[in-house]
Amino acid sequence: MIIGTAGHIDHGKSTLVRALTGVDTDRLKEEKARGISIELGYAYLPAPDGQVLGFIDVPGHEKLVHTMVAGASGMDFGLLVIAADDGVMPQTREHLAILELVGVTRGAVALTKVDRVDVARVAEVELQVRSLLAGTMLAQAPVFPVNAQAGPDGDDVVRLRNHLFACASALPARREDGFFRLAVDRVFTLAGHGTVVTGTVFSGRLEVAPTSKAAKHDPPDLPCDETRQGGPRQDGQQHDRDAVALVLAPAGTPVRVRSLHAQNRAATVGVAGQRCALNLAGIDTRAIERGDWIADDRAMAPTTRIDVDLRLLADADTTVKAWTPLHIHWGAARRLAHVVPLSADSIAPGTSGRVQLVFDKPVCASAGDRFIARNAQATRSIGGGVMLDPQAPDRKRRSAARLAWLDAIEAMLSDGRLDPVLAQAPLGVRTVDLQRLTGRPFDAASLIDRATPTALSNDAAVAAMSSRLPTEALRIGDIVILRRHRDALRDAALGALRKFHDDLPDEPGADIGRLRRMAWPALDDGLLHALVDDLLRDGEIQRNGPWLHLPGHSAALSEEDEALAQRLLPDLLAGAYDPPWVRDLARRHNQPEDRVRALLRKLMRRGEVSQIVKDLFYHRERVRELLRLMAAIAQAPSRGIEAAAFRDATGLGRKRAIQILEFFDRVGYTRRVRDTHIPRADAQWEM
Repeated sequence: MIIGTAGHIDHGKSTLVRALTGVDTDRLKEEKARGISIELGYAYLPAPDGQVLGFIDVPGHEKLVHTMVAGASGMDFGLLVIAADDGVMPQTREHLAILELVGVTRGAVALTKVDRVDVARVAEVELQVRSLLAGTMLAQAPVFPVNAQAGPDGDDVVRLRNHLFACASALPARREDGFFRLAVDRVFTLAGHGTVVTGTVFSGRLEVAPTSKAAKHDPPDLPCDETRQGGPRQDGQQHDRDAVALVLAPAGTPVRVRSLHAQNRAATVGVAGQRCALNLAGIDTRAIERGDWIADDRAMAPTTRIDVDLRLLADADTTVKAWTPLHIHWGAARRLAHVVPLSADSIAPGTSGRVQLVFDKPVCASAGDRFIARNAQATRSIGGGVMLDPQAPDRKRRSAARLAWLDAIEAMLSDGRLDPVLAQAPLGVRTVDLQRLTGRPFDAASLIDRATPTALSNDAAVAAMSSRLPTEALRIGDIVILRRHRDALRDAALGALRKFHDDLPDEPGADIGRLRRMAWPALDDGLLHALVDDLLRDGEIQRNGPWLHLPGHSAALSEEDEALAQRLLPDLLAGAYDPPWVRDLARRHNQPEDRVRALLRKLMRRGEVSQIVKDLFYHRERVRELLRLMAAIAQAPSRGIEAAAFRDATGLGRKRAIQILEFFDRVGYTRRVRDTHIPRADAQWEM
């Protein structure tokens, strides 16, 4: 259990921690000279049941509240310290508000310096405390009058210490199956070992496997071979990922852990809720600062926009409006952000609402992280809240769909179910994004495909993972999607092809890129190809070379038409880039123009020819050659195809060259930008 002190300056927080643990948390010369805490201090206390209680001693000065917040984010238990002679003071109230905002629900009150006042004053201050705590999460917290000057064996200190032991024994263990995240609150160089970072583990489990030498002698800081992460698996075996990729976030710099201390003891495992020190290899202390994270590389991604729930305190002297600057504290970080209101135009004191925090530089956070907001001058805590979506967009951020998405994330954070999130994702959600939202990896065994890795599993409901996926969820490639959303996407594709055939009955079909633009403009590549494969497998659509079409759209030829086609196709092939027109073919083979035209349109549906303009058809082999020419031209620095360059490459006249380029625009292989034709990245042509 991590216990954090809170309270006004000079109310005896450090003295109390020293009496409880025997450790002086004021380690700086300036702290000892001035008699006040300036930086976070740390102490540890072994419990009778084998646990080790960690203490974070915070400074109480009003100018050092930002340092107090850095320590508060990792607390399990708040120890509110109030001096009996002063009673409740300004930072007492502010620190209590901070504990509430960061979600500390367990705590106690230590009424210090009782040796300086009489019994009546102690009773008076106890009444102040009860009034202060009324309506807060600590309303039922016990109050312990303490004379810390009596030392570790004083009756008051022993009673408080035993209460802390009892609370630690009753504290539910934190889940260890999430991604490892440690909020760095201190970084230094240790002689003979190198870079060391310390902080509270917010989630997950980190295992450092010792070398044989380390295992034999168990020294605290010998280099170790391998870093592992994981939690208990369903089969009871240890679930881990060998050589887990840890990074310094948000920089993204890979790091390797040589050794670790957990709760001030050499250890091979550090878990959520512990204070840990990590000895890092291959990175300088100058590359790390307070507020950074050491985390699994799957846990977080750098961002400059985070959508949050913000609650302003009733006594906040600020109404938050568009672009209001606020100092935001979470984990051990402190960053300046500007506010963009989402659910209303402003947020008044005592109210709450959704806002987007816009940072100047990339930061990292996870859904569910709690934060504190201080005013623009960083002189007062005015509120706080919960981070919802760390990967927030900069466009359409106030749309109804976007606000519904945030509602879904809030519901997920409340009960752990992904149903609301997937219900608001008609195009599905990438597994990597779901993992970041939930903070946990997917169990590979819970996501089962029926066929190929990119195929859609119609009958494979995704088994429940840590965040309890709904049974109607499906995995399609790297996307998780609800069955009803998958069905809607299939219907959209079939409807788009029907309209395409109605509008262009002579075209053989649409390639996959054009189908995406018609039916699914924003669809992920993996989901696009998997949906098409699924429609093909079910016979809902058919493929003819690069063309996708509905069944029955292709043309069947009679024996007479087949015989004539075998005479026409060689003529078109021999004509190269200037094949004969319909009238020329009809005259050459002594056939009516209408019959030749109708037959060539049937061949077009079969993908054997392409119509460039009316009555001018090219053999598919020549079309392939033209595509190769275009690809070569597009490799030039301009990365586009101009009519003059294409004319020179084909040896055709300008008019014919433009007709061919416009054909490729029409079928979706290129798109015209002024006088240049740009190949589309998603275009496919495999006739």
